[in-house]
This record gives sequence, C-alpha cells and structure tokens, in this order.
Amino acid sequence: MMFDSADTTRLEQAANIWLATVRADNSPHLVPIWFVWLDNKAYLCTARQSVKARNIAANRRVALALEDGSDPLVFEGVAQILQNAPDAVAAAFLKKYDWDIRGDSTYDLVIEITPQRVVL
Repeated sequence: MMFDSADTTRLEQAANIWLATVRADNSPHLVPIWFVWLDNKAYLCTARQSVKARNIAANRRVALALEDGSDPLVFEGVAQILQNAPDAVAAAFLKKYDWDIRGDSTYDLVIEITPQRVVL
C-alpha cells in the first residue's frame, strides 16, 4: 500500500488539495481544488473547459499535494477523465461538501487520479 493509515486519514479529511498539471507549452499549472479520496484514488470535479481539464486531456501525468507544508504529502499520478460520476464518488462529494456534483452544470467533469509514486 502506498499510503499508511495516517496519510489515508489526512487524504479523506482534507478540504483541498493542490493539483499540478502541464500546459501545452510545457509550463506548469498549479491550483487548489476540492477532492474526495475513495478506494486509494483522488476524484476531482471541474469545468470541462477549465485549464486543468484541457491539460489533463493532453497529458494525463499530474502531481498532487496536501496544503500543510509543515507536514507534506505529495504524490504523482495518472489522471483519467470519467464520462460519468460513479455513484460512490457522487455520494462522497455530497457527504464531504454537501455538493451534488451530478446536478452541477458548471462543474461537469469528474477526474480520477491513480497515485503512482509518493514524492514526500
């Protein structure tokens, strides 16, 4: 297992995570975003036309970091754009943020990130 129980708890409870993607000109794009942690994967919900979504469509490699720089948790992964939000993911967003992602016409894309390597 890539993450110990303390890391998993932090990933389940943190409100935001920093997402790094790569633009077409190879420059980095770094943003904080809401997420849920489910079955050892991160799930994000964003606008289909957002910079991060366009970057992931072109290059699936990403990095993620929790906000606490005093106790870093940084990992790299591979992103996949999902056509539909799985039931468990929609339920996790509803529970964590009181947000029904399936009823949101602005943030209409779910991204699944599978960790590949812990950096810190």
